[in-house]
Amino acid sequence: MAMAERFGDRCPPRPRFVAAVVLLVLVAVADRAVPRGEALPIGINYGQIADNLPSPARVSWLLRSMQVSKVKLYDADPHVLSAFGDTGVEFVVGIGNENVSAMVDPAAAQAWIQRHVQPYLPSTRITCITVGNEVFKGNDTQLKASLLPAMQSVYQALTALGLQGRVNVTTAHSLDIMGSSFPPSAGAFRADAVPYIQPILSFLSMARSPFLINCYPFFAYKADPNNVPLAYVLFQPNAGVTDTNTRLNYDNMLYAQVDSVYSAIQALGHTDIDVKISETGWPSRGDPDEVGATPEYAGTYIGNLLQRIQMKQGTPLRPSVPIDVYVFALFNENLKPGPASERNYGLFYPDGTPVYNVGLRGYLPPMDMEFSEGTRKVTSSVFLC
Repeated sequence: MAMAERFGDRCPPRPRFVAAVVLLVLVAVADRAVPRGEALPIGINYGQIADNLPSPARVSWLLRSMQVSKVKLYDADPHVLSAFGDTGVEFVVGIGNENVSAMVDPAAAQAWIQRHVQPYLPSTRITCITVGNEVFKGNDTQLKASLLPAMQSVYQALTALGLQGRVNVTTAHSLDIMGSSFPPSAGAFRADAVPYIQPILSFLSMARSPFLINCYPFFAYKADPNNVPLAYVLFQPNAGVTDTNTRLNYDNMLYAQVDSVYSAIQALGHTDIDVKISETGWPSRGDPDEVGATPEYAGTYIGNLLQRIQMKQGTPLRPSVPIDVYVFALFNENLKPGPASERNYGLFYPDGTPVYNVGLRGYLPPMDMEFSEGTRKVTSSVFLC
């Protein structure tokens, strides 16, 4: 009797063994078929307020299979930073609002960097630290007063550790910081925020760091759907809105919001600070009163935004400077508080299935497999007969 016939019934192919072989083939094909230089020209926010997300090692393969080259965290999760070692993916890491006041102490700032940043360099490309997030959206005056001193301490610590120029320091703002945003040329910060923002701008100018803004046209549409044209917020064809002061035409709200921030910065005496979009997105689901929170609109917003980014478009005020965007977010996060929309900004469900189709194709390995770019190995559960 032939060997295959003798053992064929006793040891049929196991599903996980087959999956391991498939993954090996996928890795080999990816190495040959996907040019390493063709990085997706967007960043993605990787939030983790959930109890059902895949492991960082699996997420690393998902993002790299999509050719995503920039990731923004809200902390400095060591599991994530380790999983992306030797991948070339660029990281923004964050110091949470709860730790901002402690960072005013230079020794604490240096200790934080020595623990959360320095051990992962240069293997993991950490290029930016955000100190706090949307600090001026709340009413915590101590937090507001601590923000700039904390940023300065972190910057000084980076300098002392020889990391100045490799890792920059900034903070991310909500659009609520604006007192006026239309027309874009009349953009101005809230009067109560100016005493804090003015010296922060001087710091950003000195440190050559960007001004980060979280922009969500969805909020404007949800608040007033009868008067905010849907096509204008979804990047669809429309006549646009003309700024009567500059005669510049805006065919979408996101660009108008960004240029209003540029105008507000310029009004405080700075023309040397770049504005980057640290968050933007559109929810695929919401509560009954959250108008527009649908997969169709979310896919349209993200899909059209991706097209604009791939065209390397700038805003009407800065046409030669391609917009720099971090999309929110990678996954739906089932433990986020607030309205239903807060839990439904993800591009993917936790199992790796796209929430809607915008042409982003990636592969999330099965739970019992792990792929490591740095070590070039695949590990899996394999059964022996």
